Amino acid sequence: MAIPHDDGLESWLPAAQRGDRRAAERVLRALLPRVRNLVRYLVRGDSHVDDMAQQALIAILRGLPSYQGTGSFEAWADRITVRETLRIAKKERARAQARREAAPDLRVVRAEGARPDAYLERREAARLLDTLPAEQREALVLHHVLGMSVPEVAEALGVPFDTAKSRLRLAKKKLRARAEAAQGGRGR
Repeated sequence: MAIPHDDGLESWLPAAQRGDRRAAERVLRALLPRVRNLVRYLVRGDSHVDDMAQQALIAILRGLPSYQGTGSFEAWADRITVRETLRIAKKERARAQARREAAPDLRVVRAEGARPDAYLERREAARLLDTLPAEQREALVLHHVLGMSVPEVAEALGVPFDTAKSRLRLAKKKLRARAEAAQGGRGR
């Protein structure tokens, strides 16, 4: 998930930090796919992904002057994206608690022997992630998508180490069982 640097992103970053609007736009455009994917993995469903990604990009833009350059810019942007997404998701869960409704379970039907394309595989992975409780999903995404260690996951989520470890274990167990059930249901 590294940002392509062939467009001179590293040369645009200092100008963006100084407030150059054109440079900031180039930096944010380069970050957009990464931020959107990370938000999608962290939250259930697609309805708020673009809004949350936009809020994360705004937070990144506001924080640009504070970026020290000690470490990967992508990792710095990821931390801001995670923090902003979890903040918004918490608010959304509180609002939606009274008006929860189940989403229809739509399945793609493929021709016999047809290979699934990458998009469908990602959608299936996202659908399986949607079945997890938010706390387990967040821990799983931080650990397996962003490659954070368990102590880093615990710190990012503001929970004890053992809680983060337990959430990861439970999430993996549930995902494994649900993936096996889904494979079995397709006549594999």
